[in-house]
Amino acid sequence: MQQAKRYMKQPESHRRVYTVKEIAEILGISKNAAYDLVKSNGFVTVRIGKTIRVSIESFDEWLNNC
Repeated sequence: MQQAKRYMKQPESHRRVYTVKEIAEILGISKNAAYDLVKSNGFVTVRIGKTIRVSIESFDEWLNNC
């Protein structure tokens, strides 16, 4: 998960979510593909208005189990 940690802007102890753009960068996929992945409900997401945030903990667990 070293690669995933470099995208965090805040210290890990404070940061609990990724943006969809960060998910795309971490996985090396397009932003549209990342949105499709988010819609698949493979991990915990939170919608705040029009923005989507992805739980770091659930994303990392999902990625480790792929």
